[in-house]
Amino acid sequence: MTQIDSALSAEDRLKNLGYTSEFKRDMSPWANFSLGFTYLSPVVSTYTLFGVALALGGPPMIWSFVVAGIGQFLVALIFGELVAQYPVAGGVYPWARRLWGKRWAWMTGWVYMIALLVTIASVSYGAGPYLATLLGYTANVGNTVLCAIAIIVVSTLINYAGTKVLSWAAIFGFAAEIVGALVVGIWLLVDNRVHGLGVLFDSFGAGGSGSYLPAFFAAGIIGLYQYYGFEACGDTAEEVKDPGRVIPKAMRRTIYIGGAAATFACLSLLLAVPDFGKVISGEDADPVTNILTNAFGPVGYKIVIGVVLISFLSCTMSLQAAASRLTYSYARDKMIFGHRALAKFNPKRHIPPYALALAGVIPAVIVIASMLSTNALDKIVSFATLGIYLGFQMVVFAALRARLKGWTPSGEFTLGRWGLIINVLALAYGVAAMVNMVWPRTPDGPWYDNYVVILSGTLVVGIGLVYMLIAKPFGHSDAAAGDAVPALTGQAK
Repeated sequence: MTQIDSALSAEDRLKNLGYTSEFKRDMSPWANFSLGFTYLSPVVSTYTLFGVALALGGPPMIWSFVVAGIGQFLVALIFGELVAQYPVAGGVYPWARRLWGKRWAWMTGWVYMIALLVTIASVSYGAGPYLATLLGYTANVGNTVLCAIAIIVVSTLINYAGTKVLSWAAIFGFAAEIVGALVVGIWLLVDNRVHGLGVLFDSFGAGGSGSYLPAFFAAGIIGLYQYYGFEACGDTAEEVKDPGRVIPKAMRRTIYIGGAAATFACLSLLLAVPDFGKVISGEDADPVTNILTNAFGPVGYKIVIGVVLISFLSCTMSLQAAASRLTYSYARDKMIFGHRALAKFNPKRHIPPYALALAGVIPAVIVIASMLSTNALDKIVSFATLGIYLGFQMVVFAALRARLKGWTPSGEFTLGRWGLIINVLALAYGVAAMVNMVWPRTPDGPWYDNYVVILSGTLVVGIGLVYMLIAKPFGHSDAAAGDAVPALTGQAK
């Protein structure tokens, strides 16, 4: 087992783990937290899915924030232990590699990388209508796609400027988003509230006359989509001083502050909805725009949309940073096709340029391809969320397996005797959440609409398995694997 000596510098610790970092440790603790916060982005998730979730589950859908927040907090605790012991760029991939072995790490990295790239597409696509509206264009499919690509381009340019610029941009994004969410939320509650808190327990007929639980689970996509992003703090572990102490705190802080801000934003919107029945019936298909226009007027609405767009841009930027670090870490260990290019590093800007380019080009292609599908945003979001959760749970499961085989976390942050039970609960939550995501809910619709999420997930895993079996990319690196458990060292599979 790799033991952690707290007297060692971050660079010496990395050398003990088998790596020499090319990154510059320019990211402050607040910048690291801001990166996770802007990736989690309470405004993005709430504003993107508010109308969908409200139509599916009525006002009680807000409680999905509480359920998902508790579940993902347990996952964040496990990740905190891992990043403290293995402060390596790329997050879930290197953690899975040390906990289990090369093959498991390869599949974890593959699933998570694809999910990140799709998530970048989903966030930029969600920003498209807001940018089109701000510029005075109709938010049709063509304009939405063009605006989404513009968001990706700007985000990529910010990332290319280097870690220091990324840090400042993340802090600015955090400040703008938290202030914007508070100002808009307070204004809606003070001047535009039309309901009392009692509506949070009234479905207003959502889900029909039967049990309400299926409707609540369906609407829960808004909570599930909300609570990830904290892992981005760990993706940049080689860019933070004292990562073993700083990053676990940043992850937990992301959950606390991001979750509270998202719940507050959702609450303020809910209490300002004029007619829940119209949203549930589909008559009011865009309640967020209608609420903000009524509350702030045409000019004020555009100012609010400008702040919302900062949130979307910051979220896209943070996602790209996480995706590029994962891809770079993956390529550094020769684990993927094109690894020579993807592992290249720009010593002047301290960034992996080709990995960043990949995090821009692939999402842009996905956004363009979305023109072939109806309800593209819902499908992109659903698959992205499933992929992220699957990548998370592959790490959580690997941690539980290693713990049962004798692994004892030895970083600056550990859960002690609570580790096993928290690990089990984190896994149980993640599995239940994934089952909820793939559950078919439209029996009268085409079969492919019912099963598109699980089919997409199966396709990604299937392609990964075929590539892994044919090319055997996991065998190209001598980097340590499976050494979390002493008995398994040298026998990692």
